Amino acid sequence: MNSNHTTQQKALKINLDETVYGTFAEIGAGQDVAGNFFKAGAASGTVAKSISAYDMTFSDEIYGREKSGRYVCQDRLKKMTSYEYNLLVERLTIKFPEKRFFAYANTVSARNFHGTNEPHGWLGLRFVTVPGEYPSDLVLHVRMHDQTNLLQQKASGILGVNIIDTCFNHRDSIEVIIESLMHNLSRNNIEIDMIEATGPAFEHIDNRLLNLQLIVKSYTDAVMFDEDGNIKLAKDELYRKNIIVTRGSYRPPTKVNQDILKTGIDNFKADIKNDEIVSLAEITINHLKEDGLLLQSDFLARVDLLASLGQKVLITNMPQFYKLTNYIAKFKPNDMALVFGVYNFMQLFDEDYNQLPGGILEALGLLFRNNLKVYLYPYKEDGENDKLIDLNSIEIKGKQAHLLEYIKSTGNIKDLKGYNDKFLHIYSRKVLKMIRNSEPGWEEFVPYIIAKTINEMCLFGHPCDTGVKEK
Repeated sequence: MNSNHTTQQKALKINLDETVYGTFAEIGAGQDVAGNFFKAGAASGTVAKSISAYDMTFSDEIYGREKSGRYVCQDRLKKMTSYEYNLLVERLTIKFPEKRFFAYANTVSARNFHGTNEPHGWLGLRFVTVPGEYPSDLVLHVRMHDQTNLLQQKASGILGVNIIDTCFNHRDSIEVIIESLMHNLSRNNIEIDMIEATGPAFEHIDNRLLNLQLIVKSYTDAVMFDEDGNIKLAKDELYRKNIIVTRGSYRPPTKVNQDILKTGIDNFKADIKNDEIVSLAEITINHLKEDGLLLQSDFLARVDLLASLGQKVLITNMPQFYKLTNYIAKFKPNDMALVFGVYNFMQLFDEDYNQLPGGILEALGLLFRNNLKVYLYPYKEDGENDKLIDLNSIEIKGKQAHLLEYIKSTGNIKDLKGYNDKFLHIYSRKVLKMIRNSEPGWEEFVPYIIAKTINEMCLFGHPCDTGVKEK
């Protein structure tokens, strides 16, 4: 990728490629992509058709109605790319057997006149790299951060050209794909918070790592995976739900982690008197690193292992808890809860950890929202006395001690009830060390399916000289 190329130069390069030919279908504010190709010159060699189904009734007649009633959604985008691509192939394959067909589509809601909406959109491309092959798809969800409608349209136009340029010219690696998509853009313009690449053109790409790269490059703050380990748009999964988030390293997921997740859900259900809860196992990107390096295999292992426990996973670059609650609050949850381990809770009283102009007071004020419940999972010291550390026995020294007493008095935080005290002696760092050293007995500290998978797949540095016997 030539970093000096302008959007117009990239569009012209594609226009001059005699093998690339396709359709542009744009809904809402995303009207600038086809325009970039027309303005670049030689567009007759690339553009088979350009359509703007701006009117909702007209759009429904072409692509069908959505059950959700929404037009800016993933289902609508996929219907658009599928419909337009199939039509293109049906009408032009015989005439142009040498062409690499594509169908670009977007459905975008930019800033409205009064500035009362949330500017976002879905953009995608269905294409082939070899004439006649099975098509591949690249799908993105974006949030737009420019302050005017015109600038947001311009940014979506740049991104659309980047999508087509990336799919045909820059698919070598995950890093190349992400950099190519964001070329001539910044996080201040566009935030890509979900990306999905499928088909033969992306056989070498793992979508989990592709989305992780968005966080690594700070192009978004969080990505979400469902119980099957598939990438999901967080808003679609969390909007107006009751949400509980449990932070951990999950390296590996132990019986303590499993107990925290279960106990947290049970306490939250009892407090809000509602069984419909979305549970998220959250891992900050700092917890994915070892000696400052991001271990991709380690990341994949943790997502897969948590999925094997039926657990949704949220990966974030938000070490401070107030940032996490601000993020969750964007989805307008009915109620939300955080589950702390004692060590994490004590970080709240560390000035260096919070890093806000207003210090700890500002961090605590941002954290404890009206609809937030905080639960504390106790810790048992690994020593002769095995002292139990919970909300009543935590010791905060210095001027922050009175803050702890105030928080306790409000009832905004409380100890978890019903936890299994037999698991309190299990420490992830010790289990990890045992795994790497192939020490016997570590399997007792993790759920059976976790131990079985670690042994079979040699995860977390396991030397793979032992195995779990089938029950």
